[in-house]
Amino acid sequence: MAFDVIIKGGRWFDGTGAASGLRHLGIREGRVEMVSEAPLDETGCAQVIDATGQWVLPGMVDIHTHYDVEVLEQPELLESLRHGVTTILIGSCSLSTIHVDPTTAGDLFGRVEAIPRRHVIESLEARKTWSNAKEYVAALEALPLGPNLAAFIGHSDLRAAEMGLDRATRGDVRPTEHELTNMQAHLKEALDEGFVGMSAQELMFDKLDGDTCRSRTLPSTYTKGKERRRLNSLLRERGRVLQGGPDIKSVKSIASMTLNTLPIGTRASGRGRKHLKTSLLSAADIKANPALVQIMGPIAAIVNSLGGDFKWQHLPVPFEVYADGIDLVIFEEFGSGAAALHLADAVERNALLQDEDYRRQFRKDYDAKFGMRVWHRDFFDAEIVDCPDDTVIGKTFGQVGLDRGGLHPVDAFLDLVVEHGTKVRWRTTISNHRPKLLKKLGRSPGVQLGFSDAGAHLRNMAFYNFGLRFLRHVHDAEQAGRPFMTLEHAVHRLTGELGEWYCIDAGHLRVGDRADLVVVDPAQLDASLDNYAEAPVPAYDNLPRMVNRNDAAVTAVFVNGTWVFGQGEAAATLGQERTGQFLRAT
Repeated sequence: MAFDVIIKGGRWFDGTGAASGLRHLGIREGRVEMVSEAPLDETGCAQVIDATGQWVLPGMVDIHTHYDVEVLEQPELLESLRHGVTTILIGSCSLSTIHVDPTTAGDLFGRVEAIPRRHVIESLEARKTWSNAKEYVAALEALPLGPNLAAFIGHSDLRAAEMGLDRATRGDVRPTEHELTNMQAHLKEALDEGFVGMSAQELMFDKLDGDTCRSRTLPSTYTKGKERRRLNSLLRERGRVLQGGPDIKSVKSIASMTLNTLPIGTRASGRGRKHLKTSLLSAADIKANPALVQIMGPIAAIVNSLGGDFKWQHLPVPFEVYADGIDLVIFEEFGSGAAALHLADAVERNALLQDEDYRRQFRKDYDAKFGMRVWHRDFFDAEIVDCPDDTVIGKTFGQVGLDRGGLHPVDAFLDLVVEHGTKVRWRTTISNHRPKLLKKLGRSPGVQLGFSDAGAHLRNMAFYNFGLRFLRHVHDAEQAGRPFMTLEHAVHRLTGELGEWYCIDAGHLRVGDRADLVVVDPAQLDASLDNYAEAPVPAYDNLPRMVNRNDAAVTAVFVNGTWVFGQGEAAATLGQERTGQFLRAT
């Protein structure tokens, strides 16, 4: 029998961390049929890819995305595929669309993830045919998926659907026994259907959109101990994952979500003690707290030495964000910023931004030096990249304040926002700015690589190519004679390590494995990976989304043995014929 595809002469990585080598791969019926040191017979083979001088890797795994809505409208998910990501996990941060109605989903996703609320509601009103996990999986499998998908079920989804959004976001309300039992039943059904676990969230600056419960925090943040224990016990028993985000201002929250991983139960039961697989946000070298990164690895090492199975999620690139005016989630961290974002009406918001009492409070929040936070709150470290007033482009808000007679940076910022609104576009880097510490996090065994947030924060960030940028970092260090890890280890971290931990069939490229792979030209892993670009999102009225464009680096991407992308071009059938699958945790 002839091979369907041959990829010849590339440096092959199998995703396990084992030594790489020059190999020829034969693919038949969607799987790797042969890995050979000798050339393969090309007779009758419909597609031959010459990978000489290039790397042949397993398709990368993205463990943290918010494609839950976009996948319904654009199931090809090309923005990830074009960078070699062939398996995507959805349902992060306690958010999923399985049980909630369309309006509630809009309230959950709209502000937290900066996905336009109207489009969330309209997509689900038009597409939602499911009411439970089993039907949801069937709906996904009926879509012409580009990449493979795996899923978390969101705790906020469960809670809001069972209790109603208003009751689910009141601190003095607890679920009834009937409601809690139903939540457990829904979670059990999702696990039976192969979901990788449940996502929960305790971050207090994740706020609801809409009118009914606007500016309240996500439903899962109102959860108390009994509810957490009941749901976590199912995850623990089934060996599935809790993905969480602790409240970074609460030592109790961080300790609780970290220590939950430790095994509980008694050996007398005959079933042994069970740990809880736990993946938390986020390991980062935060500018606002430069010492924090030093303790993250040791924390993971300690709890894992005690029998836990704990990982921090980490974005292995500088965390650069862009904002249009004041529309950026980092302002949710403090009272005056959240007060502005609470007001959806531009006239009301501008009136607030001009109020002197409000500005006094904003300056106080900005100048506060202590406490845990994500944003370093330094407008001298915030460059204006676009504005109708071209005299300020390229300057920081701090410098604009100095130019305007010594204005406080807050006043310079607010003045420009009042005058130009969302036409003031600016950027800053909030974390992962020190290459030495990126190297340390990249090789830490207590860290998982991912956390791209793909599909969310469409105007604020673009990390779709985080895997390629990490490989460049490793390759450049190797070429400079200062390696900090092997390429084999780096590939393993982006592929097989994640597939194994989440118990899904992804991240390997050996005989018998599904042929999900990417061919990368290392000579093109250059500065183009960092460039700013935008592309419209048809599903969201062509909203210009921040994206990455480094197509020369990716020679070919295959999903289940089918070519889907390469050298800047997508397959004509992408989005029409299904190549991806729903991957069940086993």
